[in-house]
Amino acid sequence: MSAVRLPQTRVEKPWGRLNLWPGFADPAPDAPPVGEIWFGESGAGALMVKYIFTSERLSIQVHPDDAQARAAGHQSGKDEAWVILAAEPGSTIALGTTHPVSRDTLRAAAIDGSIEALMDWKPVHAGDVIYSPAGTVHAIGAGITLIEIQQNIDLTYRLYDYGRARELHLAEGIAVSDPVPFALQDWSIEAAPGRIILAHGGKFVLERWQWAGARGISLPRTVPAWFVPVAGTGTLDGHAFAAGECWSIEAEAQIALADGCDVLFAYPLADPIDMFD
Repeated sequence: MSAVRLPQTRVEKPWGRLNLWPGFADPAPDAPPVGEIWFGESGAGALMVKYIFTSERLSIQVHPDDAQARAAGHQSGKDEAWVILAAEPGSTIALGTTHPVSRDTLRAAAIDGSIEALMDWKPVHAGDVIYSPAGTVHAIGAGITLIEIQQNIDLTYRLYDYGRARELHLAEGIAVSDPVPFALQDWSIEAAPGRIILAHGGKFVLERWQWAGARGISLPRTVPAWFVPVAGTGTLDGHAFAAGECWSIEAEAQIALADGCDVLFAYPLADPIDMFD
């Protein structure tokens, strides 16, 4: 079978929520909040897809690049991209610092808490797309629902966690941090009507497919891919798909999209390729 629906793992987080997103059952009112839903297994495949639901700020954190991670005994580093599905008014994501600082200054700020003010908290809105390369000091803010596509490794160095009783990783995190301002870039390219390249040039390509009317696609695969229906329904090699799922595609596939489909499509290459007729 060329296409496989990936299993879901619900991850409880102190900053998570009890109200999730259409396609996902809400936790019980007395249950711990759910912050993430993972598709697939950590380390299995080049990429992982997650939904993230926030009611509070996530920790200020950083990820190593491939060389730094492998030097520490890990399989890869971690670039990630976020597609914002919903954001409450005033929602922000911290990306980089407000001005260049030394690693010693960053460490001191993480210890005394002034790192919150040192971070550049950028406003975000539904539809925004951000590619965050390894080394970017960052934190996802409150009131946001997003889809994250990342290199498939559970490797996060927390620098600051607002007094929550969770482990910090100052030595490792400061060593791989690039504490400079982050330049937001719009990488979007309309490769064809309805096919938008959202991110490229890093560790993976992220596309969004939004066509008016139903559409059939013949996908001659040359690399593995991750198929994420954001809205709408259809079939993938004859198997029905719906929003709130993620599928892995390993070979040629036939896709039928119903009218109103909205799909994210990711694959581990730096540059977009021609993938369907």
